[in-house]
Amino acid sequence: MSKSPQAKAPSKKIKGFLTTTAIAGVAAAMLATGVPATITGAFAEPVRVEAPQAPSFADVVEAVSPAVVSVRVQAEVRPVSNDGPFSFDFNGRGFDDLPNDHPMKRFFDEFRRGFGGEPDRRAERDRRGPDGQGRPGRVRPVSQGSGFFISGDGYLVTNNHVIENGATFTVIMDDGSELDAKLIGRDSRTDLAVLKVEEDREFIYVDFADDSKIRVGDWVVAVGNPFGLGGTVTAGIVSARGRDIGAGPYDDFIQVDAAVNRGNSGGPTFNLSGEVIGINTAIFSPSGGNVGIAFAIPASTARTVINDLIDSGSVERGWLGVQIQPVTADIAESLGLAEAQGALITAPQDDAPAAKAGIEAGDVVTAVDGNAVEDPRDLAKKIAAMDPGKTVEITVWRNGKSEAVEVELGSLPTEVAALSTDEETTPSAPQAEATLDSFGLTVVPAETGSGLLITSVAPDSAAEERGLQAGDVIVAVNNQDVANAADVVGIIDDAASNGRKAALFQVENEDRSRFVALPIDQG
Repeated sequence: MSKSPQAKAPSKKIKGFLTTTAIAGVAAAMLATGVPATITGAFAEPVRVEAPQAPSFADVVEAVSPAVVSVRVQAEVRPVSNDGPFSFDFNGRGFDDLPNDHPMKRFFDEFRRGFGGEPDRRAERDRRGPDGQGRPGRVRPVSQGSGFFISGDGYLVTNNHVIENGATFTVIMDDGSELDAKLIGRDSRTDLAVLKVEEDREFIYVDFADDSKIRVGDWVVAVGNPFGLGGTVTAGIVSARGRDIGAGPYDDFIQVDAAVNRGNSGGPTFNLSGEVIGINTAIFSPSGGNVGIAFAIPASTARTVINDLIDSGSVERGWLGVQIQPVTADIAESLGLAEAQGALITAPQDDAPAAKAGIEAGDVVTAVDGNAVEDPRDLAKKIAAMDPGKTVEITVWRNGKSEAVEVELGSLPTEVAALSTDEETTPSAPQAEATLDSFGLTVVPAETGSGLLITSVAPDSAAEERGLQAGDVIVAVNNQDVANAADVVGIIDDAASNGRKAALFQVENEDRSRFVALPIDQG
């Protein structure tokens, strides 16, 4: 039986039918399930990138912001200068002395108001006087800084330089409400101050962190009131620790690169747990704006000072009563010290605890109560942390050996007077000059009968390199008094025979006493 043609291959009609049926099936599927994504390429999709998971500061900021405030300070007198690094007064020196209708005066009135200063009407009223007859009055300048609550009953912290010379203090809360505050105490040496708001409410407050656990590279968040703008948040990292910027005897700042500007002073820097690691107090800024180098008072320092201010309104610190300087490698060599560390006593103050205990110029303090002293700043911090009246053991390096001296600490005076020299230290030269060629010095006996007056210093000599100059008086070499050049030569010969490579000169001038190490093997 022969097969039909249809059995061998589908006809063209059947092929068309099958194709039509397939298309209809696809169409039915599209209607039932939607257009497949693979056939929508006629329109481009928007760019979307899955961002890496980075830390967000939003939770920290939301939690701590109610505890951070702006501090507005009004003073009874106008500041002399407004150029200092910690100035927050936007009045602009000299502009209030212009006539009231001067365009620049109107401009700066608006500028002040825009940055949280006094309104125009108040400034104008002060200038015209209460009778409105144009009698000039004093503008009460307004300064602005930052602060934060440390207790639920209204104690808050800011910088001393923010509230200094202030008469009245106003705290501006996160919600814009304003509350009066009173000054509890301040400490200029650490630039800290404590205010108190008397209000029948519970304040949101923050706590201090253990700053010993802070590491360089940790994230930080700074919250404050830059330029009077109100609550502002910036973020960065810890850039360095233990910075000494010459602000005071207890410098030990944390350096951060979070943007800190004028008005941030007194505000907190937080870790990501919402704890205060430091209090913003200074910036390094050649231009006056933020350059990414800011300094914060460590939490450990702040906690101790603040507790004292709350308890007694002042800070009591131990006091030795000495002038000190660093121990350089040359000085260490001249004294026979193995390492260049400790604090070199240049002059004990009369009737101070150190002098009463027998500590002398030329002693190097190497330890306090058995704890090693790294440098003068370390010594100052250790002594200041102790209570006045406490007896401490001071270890000193003297005459080539270590000795222990017991000292009953005094109380650091509010203002420590600088040492003064009663005698004239630049007398006219007596008859004979002598030269100390190996050091490049020409000397004569001082008129006081004690020491040698330097009359000239050779250019490019060891003495000139170390800052000695005509008019300085050499009072001792290697802690031995000298009255003539022969004394110096004899002391140097003894030091050289003992293998010393440097000699320690004690030098005085009108300003201070200091030690200078000069190499023996010169000349």
